[in-house]
Amino acid sequence: MSFTLSDLGWSSHFAAQHAANPKCVPFRITAVHRDRLIGASINGETPLLTLNQPTGDFAVGDWVLADDQNRVQHLLERRSLLKRRAAGTGAEAQLIAANVDVLFIVSSCNADFNLARLERYLALAHQAGCYPVIVLTKADTCTDPGNFSKAAESLAPFLTVLAINALDATDVQQVLSWCSTGQTAALVGSSGVGKTTLVNAITGLDEATSGIREDDARGRHTTTARALHPMQNGGWLVDTPGMRALRLLDAQDGVDEVFSDILELAQTCRFSDCQHQAEPGCAVQDAISNGTLDAVRLERWRKLRREDERNSETVAQSRARDKAFGKMVRSVMQDKKSRKKL
Repeated sequence: MSFTLSDLGWSSHFAAQHAANPKCVPFRITAVHRDRLIGASINGETPLLTLNQPTGDFAVGDWVLADDQNRVQHLLERRSLLKRRAAGTGAEAQLIAANVDVLFIVSSCNADFNLARLERYLALAHQAGCYPVIVLTKADTCTDPGNFSKAAESLAPFLTVLAINALDATDVQQVLSWCSTGQTAALVGSSGVGKTTLVNAITGLDEATSGIREDDARGRHTTTARALHPMQNGGWLVDTPGMRALRLLDAQDGVDEVFSDILELAQTCRFSDCQHQAEPGCAVQDAISNGTLDAVRLERWRKLRREDERNSETVAQSRARDKAFGKMVRSVMQDKKSRKKL
């Protein structure tokens, strides 16, 4: 199957960068492997080699310029980038997808529905520069999907929320309408929410699906790697594995965007350094008292801010903090030993 550059998502943003290296060929990264990249061009897909640069520095959706031997020479500046802190104890970033226009945040109309998780994904979208659309699957399996939609819509004014049955063609068209020809969407969500069924519906693929556990409505991972797929309406989709944990990274602006209502209230507090605890003249606590702000939402904001600050530490900062903590523990232990001797 062949595409034009415009079909693949090429725009003036990338064309301006290509003008500086006109002899190179543009490729859109469709898959990232440990030893190579797969890129799509007007001539189809081709394996690409990187020059002294790990493939982990590239994301599905990236645009690169390669020479006549299919060696990547330039990584073009991205329009958006979805990333998270990698698993483990390090402070490295894991790239999820690049140059994404719309982020489909998938949850379901059952026990998996979780407002705190949706806020986390919304922060990811805002930080990356993507337009968020919440897709609530399995609407046909519950008595009143409207209750789930209203709860999700309460998270932000004008937030787009779609409650769908992924096996209904009309409902699937609602999702497709948010990502037109040449645009790119990414699809994120935890395992068991019907992501694979939705991917099959909007791409025409036939990937296997996994059942869910009846006790908590969660499922096993089906998608195991990120890949860029053409959608049936001419758009592109980056499918991602189900995320057991989304650890935000450098996402303070994204978090603040999701909780902009709290920040607006904070600007009217009597003290500029108000901690929104029990200070006099605290507009945030006043809003909680009069019922216009949920105290649980305030705690979710605090939790995400703390977590992002911790996850955004550099490796050096992380080691310094751990070293200082270890030094304090040793000091306390030595002090205890000294007291025992006395």
